[in-house]
Amino acid sequence: MHVWPSQHQDNGGTALVPREYKDINRAHALVPRRIGSPRLHVKHTPTSADVGDVNVRYVSDYLATMRRALSNTKWQHCWVTSDVCDYTNFDFTWHPSEWQQDMLHVFASNRQKFGDTFYVHVPSFLAQTENLKILEWFETLNFVQGCQVPRLPMPRIQYTDDSLATAVWNHEFETPLVQFYQTTPLYDVPTVSLWQESTKTVVPLTSGHSTAVVPRECKNYIKTQLYDYPHVDRTHRMLKEQSLDIVFISNGEPNAKSNYLQMTMYLANESKNTNRVHLVEGVNGRVAAYHAAARASTTPWFFAVFAKLEVNAKFDWAWQPDRMQQPKHYIFHAGNPVNGLIYGHQAMIAYNRQLALENTGVGLDFTLDQAHEVVPILSGTAMYAETPWMAWRTAFREALKLRASLPDIENEYRLKVWLKEYSGTIANGHWSSKGAQDAVEFYDEVKGAPTELKKSYEWAWLASYAFVKRSLTTDQLCIQFQDQ
Repeated sequence: MHVWPSQHQDNGGTALVPREYKDINRAHALVPRRIGSPRLHVKHTPTSADVGDVNVRYVSDYLATMRRALSNTKWQHCWVTSDVCDYTNFDFTWHPSEWQQDMLHVFASNRQKFGDTFYVHVPSFLAQTENLKILEWFETLNFVQGCQVPRLPMPRIQYTDDSLATAVWNHEFETPLVQFYQTTPLYDVPTVSLWQESTKTVVPLTSGHSTAVVPRECKNYIKTQLYDYPHVDRTHRMLKEQSLDIVFISNGEPNAKSNYLQMTMYLANESKNTNRVHLVEGVNGRVAAYHAAARASTTPWFFAVFAKLEVNAKFDWAWQPDRMQQPKHYIFHAGNPVNGLIYGHQAMIAYNRQLALENTGVGLDFTLDQAHEVVPILSGTAMYAETPWMAWRTAFREALKLRASLPDIENEYRLKVWLKEYSGTIANGHWSSKGAQDAVEFYDEVKGAPTELKKSYEWAWLASYAFVKRSLTTDQLCIQFQDQ
């Protein structure tokens, strides 16, 4: 038998075959193929052009789409192509070797092995997939080496919301994939497989998830966040986000200057830190102070560092909020040197700037009034007992909030710890105990009336109550950050 090669295989389909033969002679000149097999074209975007012999709309996955369309043809072999790919330089005369005629041949899309271009032996495909649930289970898949088909660029949508979920929800998808970004689009991005829903993953590309590739199917799942969609691939978060601003908030605390200088020293020791630092000093009223801090920030979230916090030297200032969730505040942990508790009290908080500006302080705790999340990272030590007044007012405020939160098992335990006597453990520990005890007594006196409890928001009321209750006067020392 004499067999002539094509430009693709040793057996190009041209042969001289005697009735009986023992040997095969392949030493013949190349006979190029000129005509390819018929083409089934899959349209992910209904408005894209019809370019195949048969054009079909993509359904939920390639398996169902191909079976539905090919069962209505009488083809032996065919191409399956997709409107997400660029076939300008593709050679449709390709064919498999004689030993691979019945296989399903897959051509990669960019670097994605599970590509969008197939060469199909139709009878074998229909027979093997009759009871098949996913295309990956096809028994004789052949991933063609050295032949990639480029994907067409996906749309790149810029958004300004603090939540990527909001941007996705507001977008009308016309294509299977879209890249969402806030500042700069990315061009060398992973190629998402479109074989089935579980492979159509949301792919965040930056540390805070502000830039991501999002499949069309994701929108159907969103309630409050992109994590409502079950398929997320977080292995490609290579680029860092802009560092969050740091706002140092002080109101006359005697340890404010030393804590501020220590924090800036830690920042200076790490050359990778690019956070900008702002100061907010002497603002009367907690809500006003938080609003002033939010206005000082130039980033959508900012680290609020309170003057009593001795910052952890190892705190990661590159930390980022998760834009795939709804906007919220993030509460870190802080250690209490008086009673040993470690939780969010006096800890650093990453405030969402817009939420903070909208907050009018309806409840007892400014942060807990809005969506929030606890981040179990130690941000520092709360050095709140530097003076009797600081120890008393801090403990009073915290114990009041803990008492108002009951019944709550965890907060009930914390309140019991605050109420213990700490006169011999640390300087001004006694005043911390008295502040907590006075808070519980006040709560009971006013029967938890919200309007009465809200008085604790204001420094003037706290100072008056402390003087009447304990003959305690406020600290007269007010540290200024500028040179004296």
